[in-house]
Amino acid sequence: MTTVIIDYGSGNLRSAAKAFERAALNAGLSEEIIVSADPRALSRASRIVLPGVGAFQDCMTGLTAIAGMREALDEAVLRQAKPFFGICVGMQLMAREGIEFGHHPGLGWIDGAVVHLEPSDKTLKIPHMGWNELVIEKAHPVLEDLGAAPHVYFVHSYHMACADKAHVLASTDYGQKVTAVVGRDNLIGTQFHPEKSQRIGLKLIENFLRWRP
Repeated sequence: MTTVIIDYGSGNLRSAAKAFERAALNAGLSEEIIVSADPRALSRASRIVLPGVGAFQDCMTGLTAIAGMREALDEAVLRQAKPFFGICVGMQLMAREGIEFGHHPGLGWIDGAVVHLEPSDKTLKIPHMGWNELVIEKAHPVLEDLGAAPHVYFVHSYHMACADKAHVLASTDYGQKVTAVVGRDNLIGTQFHPEKSQRIGLKLIENFLRWRP
């Protein structure tokens, strides 16, 4: 079994790869974790991870600039239904569009727009940075056994406003209800960084590596 972490010039790939390797080791899984910018690697993958850090448009441009990557993603994720995990901006790219410095199309896998955080408490700083409690909205195998009041690590200024609330699996409070986890079918994405979320993050990654949607 092979998990491919997509390298498109965005995201802390080393930290992500090490977290997935450690989670696989902790779970006793013989999962190979590779980082690749080659679209052909997706055809051999059993699971796919899309990290991301930075502006929505820049990340989408970087992803689609790799010849054949968008087509390979659609084939592997939508048609072959391989488990997919988007992290931070990688999760945001799953949306229909991002509203950051204009309107920019995303992958369109989840109907929704990535919008700016607008906390009701104006003393709260943007970007939202730090540990916040994860509130599970909908039971999901990847969110199992995280313990009572799990806290995870966020760094972001935007979040996904989903058209269908059923796609919001978990949220957090930051002067407003913030989308923390989205998912449907074989897709899941976290606004927070599981690779920076210590024990809870490793457990979530382990759950993803075990997940059979």
